[in-house]
Amino acid sequence: MRTTVGIIGAGPAGLLLARLLHNAGIDSVVLESRDRAYVERRQRAGILEQGTADVLRAAGAGERMDREGLRHDGIELRFDRRRHRVDFPALTGGRSVMVYAQTEVCKDLIALQIREGGPLLFEAEALAVEDAGTDAPRIRFRHEGREDVLECSYVVGCDGFWGVARKAIPAGLAQVFERTYPFGWLGILADVPPSHDELVYARHDRGFALLSMRSPAVSRLYLQVPDGTDPGAWEDSEIWDELERRFETADDWYLQRGPITQKTVTPMRSYVHEPMRHGRLFLAGDAAHIVPPTGAKGLNLAAGDVATFARALIHQQRTGSPELLDAYSQTCLRRVWQAERFSYDMTTLLHRAPGATAFEDRLQLARLERIVSSRAAETDLAEAYTGFPFGRAGE
Repeated sequence: MRTTVGIIGAGPAGLLLARLLHNAGIDSVVLESRDRAYVERRQRAGILEQGTADVLRAAGAGERMDREGLRHDGIELRFDRRRHRVDFPALTGGRSVMVYAQTEVCKDLIALQIREGGPLLFEAEALAVEDAGTDAPRIRFRHEGREDVLECSYVVGCDGFWGVARKAIPAGLAQVFERTYPFGWLGILADVPPSHDELVYARHDRGFALLSMRSPAVSRLYLQVPDGTDPGAWEDSEIWDELERRFETADDWYLQRGPITQKTVTPMRSYVHEPMRHGRLFLAGDAAHIVPPTGAKGLNLAAGDVATFARALIHQQRTGSPELLDAYSQTCLRRVWQAERFSYDMTTLLHRAPGATAFEDRLQLARLERIVSSRAAETDLAEAYTGFPFGRAGE
């Protein structure tokens, strides 16, 4: 098999890239190790930045998102039983975010790819990226019980942290930056309408809590728990009792309870691999960087990466100039590090570290007081939350 761009991974990044390339008349092949049903049901991110939503619309994949997604114009910060709303449009010149689950993004993009795009091979396991440093990289993969080779002009690894793409970059060329946090998130899905119409980020002496949603009828909630927690060790009633404690307010707000349909624990880490390019191999999304979920940046960074690559390749095909492709890693990493900074700031602002001192607790409260009392500080949060621009080289 041969194609211009070989894409490893049919998550939102790989699928969006295939769509952007198709719209520009550039052929691609997508290899996905899992089956279609798995890809369309795996629960991941649910917050789309303004830029991500705009890219999906421009790619022709925004119709159902705009019809069924939930536009959010703010979030609520909650601490000391007090509530403060951050108004995104008022602080950012009109930007907002969209609550639309990654599963739905994937469903929309898969349907478009199958109907209009190039080959999308499910249960096609990428085994290795070969000759990445040359002008003719190859992806060795297994599909339908036999090994095959996909010859490419470019390879884009959208295959996550455990994928094969990053392994093709020589260790001597790479730098890795990472931090592991001593806590995780116990997340639940519950068949109950959300108890607030926007996300609530709560700082409490017992730990962080987040009120989110997947739809008007399904709530998504999280509790900070010790690293390594077994989600099955928590009874449903214990989870709801703890959420009530951490979301408590001085007014008449209350938390609605309902049947819990899923429990998971998400570890918290920050990770960046530099560079994000080697020869004709380009990394995107979790293959190159991971952020703690506090800032809702993971899916959005991946979308920014593939939008940057697509724009660079289109530029090269139209002008013959490799300038933007050569700048891919630098361009993406500028945005990545700002998202890492914001995610770290939100995590350390709202989570109570094991063994935290009274001094550290007071510093957290002082940081929160600064945000709610200073328009400049509040604007910085709103601008980062709604999304950093999908920048061009040199921006």
